[in-house]
This record gives sequence, structure tokens and C-alpha cells, in this order.
Amino acid sequence: MNTIGNFAPDFEIPGIDGEVYHLGSYRKKLKAIAVVFMNHDSPPVNQYIERLKQIQTDFGARGFTVMGIDSNHRTEPIADSIDAMQKYAQEKNLNFPYLRDPTQDVAKSFKAKVMPSVYLLDSDAVIRYQGKIDDCAESAQKVNHHYLRDSISVLLSGEKIVKDYTEPEGTPIQWRPKS
Repeated sequence: MNTIGNFAPDFEIPGIDGEVYHLGSYRKKLKAIAVVFMNHDSPPVNQYIERLKQIQTDFGARGFTVMGIDSNHRTEPIADSIDAMQKYAQEKNLNFPYLRDPTQDVAKSFKAKVMPSVYLLDSDAVIRYQGKIDDCAESAQKVNHHYLRDSISVLLSGEKIVKDYTEPEGTPIQWRPKS
């Protein structure tokens, strides 16, 4: 579902660092935020993790951050899922916040369905790009279209993003069973 031009839903959820992340606070400090629904068990996310880190490195000093959000349903206690997320972040040397959406409310409010799914927000929290990171999860060398990278560059330049939507592909988010 295309949400381009809509305000992103605000959220306040825990990060693996013990901090609580409030989107409203972040958007006031930054020019752009890429909300990326991801999970360390997702093969497509693992194919993209180095590219996401590089995007953070390349644009971080210009008022940008990636916010990785794990919304997958888990049966174990939240502390255990955060431990697993911390181990992953340490192994992969993540250079951006990795957050836990234990109620799945954030994923539902963004209408995310698969991981990775990207929502690029401007400083007013308006969604300016939604979709894929690029067009080749399997190989960074075979990428023809750098959708997220190009959209960040255009947004930070104050221009209008032309290709603002691509259909995300990846691992389906595991939803909590309905009771």
C-alpha cells in the first residue's frame, strides 16, 4: 500500500541500547529518517545489512539516520528478543538504532508487510519514499537502481523525489496470532 505524502505515524519503542526512541524527537533533530522494518532472521535483510550500514555512514553527517525496527511476533519474553537483537547488532557492527516493536503497532500503523520495507521521512515526518532499498538483494555489484540511496540524496538536496514508490520484497512479517 502506497503511503507517499502521508504523515508517518509517531511511535515510542525500546531500542537494544535500553533507550526509548520517539520518532517525534528524532525528526526535530534530523533532515531525513529511513524507517526500515527488518529482522535478523530474514535472509533478504541479511543481504542488505552492509548496504544499510554504508548508507548510514555516507549520509549520517548530513542530518540522516536509519532506524531499524523489528516487528516480528515472538513467543519469548521481550528481554530475550532484545538479547538476540543485541547479539546481531554486535556481530554486524550496526551503526544505526535497532528498535523492538513488541506490540506490532508500529508495523501495522505504517502498513508494513515484508522485511525489509523502507519508509523515508522528511523532517516533518512526511513519507517521501517507500519500498525497496535497491533492485538486487543478492548482490550489491549487480544493483542498477539505488532507490533508497538516490531518494536520500534528492531529499537532502531539497528536491522532489521522482521515483517515490517501489513494491517492497522480502520476508513476510510474522504477525501475532489472533485470539
